[in-house]
Amino acid sequence: MRSGGAAEVIDLSSDDDGESLPFPSTSAVTVAPSSTRDVKPYELADVKPLLYPIQHPGCYALVPVKDEDPVPLPLAAKAPRVLPPPRLCRQFWKSGEYVVARRNPDADAPGGRNRLRINPKFLHSNATSHKWAFGAIAELLDNAIDEVNNGATFVRVNKFTNPRDGSPSLLVQDDGGGMDPDALRCCMSFGFSDKQSDAFIGQYGNGFKTSTMRLGADVIVFTQNQKNWTPTRSIGLLSYTFLMETGCDDVLVPTVDYQYDLTTASYTQLLRHNQKLFSSNLAILSKWSPFASEAELLKQFDDIGEHGTKIIVFNLWFNDDGDMELDFNSDKKDILITGAQKKVKTNKHEKLMTQDYIANRLRYSLRAYASILYLRVPDSFRIILRGQDVEPHNVVNDLLYRECVLYKPQIAGLPELSIVTTIGFVKGAPDTDVQGFNVYHKNRLITPFWKVASNSYGKGRGVVGILDASFIKPTHDKQDFEKSVLHQRLENRLKEMTYEYWGLHCHRLGYDNKSLPKASRALYRAKQTGAGSSPASVPHQLLTADIPTSSCVQSSMGQKRNFDALGVISDINNHQTKHRDVIQRKRFHEYKTLTLENDKLRDECLQYEESEKQLVEKEQKLRYQIAKETKKYEELLEELKLLDVKLET
Repeated sequence: MRSGGAAEVIDLSSDDDGESLPFPSTSAVTVAPSSTRDVKPYELADVKPLLYPIQHPGCYALVPVKDEDPVPLPLAAKAPRVLPPPRLCRQFWKSGEYVVARRNPDADAPGGRNRLRINPKFLHSNATSHKWAFGAIAELLDNAIDEVNNGATFVRVNKFTNPRDGSPSLLVQDDGGGMDPDALRCCMSFGFSDKQSDAFIGQYGNGFKTSTMRLGADVIVFTQNQKNWTPTRSIGLLSYTFLMETGCDDVLVPTVDYQYDLTTASYTQLLRHNQKLFSSNLAILSKWSPFASEAELLKQFDDIGEHGTKIIVFNLWFNDDGDMELDFNSDKKDILITGAQKKVKTNKHEKLMTQDYIANRLRYSLRAYASILYLRVPDSFRIILRGQDVEPHNVVNDLLYRECVLYKPQIAGLPELSIVTTIGFVKGAPDTDVQGFNVYHKNRLITPFWKVASNSYGKGRGVVGILDASFIKPTHDKQDFEKSVLHQRLENRLKEMTYEYWGLHCHRLGYDNKSLPKASRALYRAKQTGAGSSPASVPHQLLTADIPTSSCVQSSMGQKRNFDALGVISDINNHQTKHRDVIQRKRFHEYKTLTLENDKLRDECLQYEESEKQLVEKEQKLRYQIAKETKKYEELLEELKLLDVKLET
């Protein structure tokens, strides 16, 4: 056995000793070699198969699911080794202080020194890429969204109560295609991903490990799959607690698999190696997971359906104050970050509007963050948070005086790209003190309300934009972009957009727009004053710009000019003509940007039509394949009848 008492586990490392793998080498998974090792003060009793002989290592075998658990047997031949006291710190940022209890005995095994191992401490250091708990949850939502390509219609995020101790855990479940045994092992290994298409959000093959280990010390995965028309069930446990408490210096992941048997119309154990190894893994799952027996483990598949994946993150981390980082109690329809909601009690309208706007709520409310996480959510897909659907929030609908601005990033060696940015004033501006750009990548929000321009003297206040920048790469935690030359150019261009837009439209909010003629500025000021809607939050020096009066004109010019009741000079007609020219130029600019947007939408429509044709062809092929397999199934049933084999109902 390994130091954790496992005989067959996933080893999250590579194997270069030349030994043949007991399952296809294309998988990123290796099996721990069986050799004489140091043992715990107990060993697991073998569970012998009842019906079928055990095949040679490397072959799959089906055996019936047994109800009894492996029984720990005390060792008389060797004095028990006392385990060290629990060393797991429940505070995430301190839990990396992991000291290996002893050297892994595999190092003494033949070829052991040639095999690269991964220390369990890497699980923690790898998870520190997520500074924010919601960023980790978003990784799991991304995996569910990617399963839309496999027929997923929902992802469910909820609280799960650990049956062992009653502590709250995090449940994330989808009805996607699920994973077969090999796919689960790739998922729980490092750096393996088959998501190379632009249709997928994930690409690095690391998100599951970083996200789950950032949220809690342990995670168990239940997945059901019907690949190749052979239903399988697999269970895997990635447990930081198990590795630390048993003193492992290698990352070991116990897994068990089951396959549907037509002859018995039930799921039976699928042996990738032999019965003893399966039983050892099952014993580890029963000891270190929330479920104490094989029956309890299999019961978790009852609500998964024919295919799908259920993830339970348990032993959730605490913050530095000793409180659980995820708050399930303050809002029964939401998940909050403990201590992040800092509302200031005030009677000022502008502060209340700013606090209640989604740009601030997303920092502590998962419902608010999930509502803007995706630029477009498929119509057939639902994000269900604590039993209630998350309604998508399109920030574009919050904008006033919207404009579309075309940006063409210059990328060497690639065809010319056209990125359309929608920009405008957020509703309630300038009282709502929010600004910045929501930048998406492949439909996924990377930087919410990215503040690219300083708002000294109020300049840029309330200006918000939305764009999809799929031409630059995000960081691994998908909370920022890589600091490349393209990123710097984008930042500079967005800053220019902010100031350009502000220069054209700030007068609509009551600011004094000095780029307009004086007469036009005076008219806008008079309109604001007459309507009684001059915003109190606008800086005083911007509202009281150079407004000519009779006294100042007489003293400076030595001439007397006639003013009307609004204080506008008599030659206002000339200034109005100039103002009309500005409006015409602005309308031409709007026409040009809308034309470009129309062309882009037309191209997207053609792409969707082409995709529809491909999907129709794929549907026809699948229907033909289904009919063919159905016919084959009926033939096999006829053969069974001839053999006089009775099927249990």
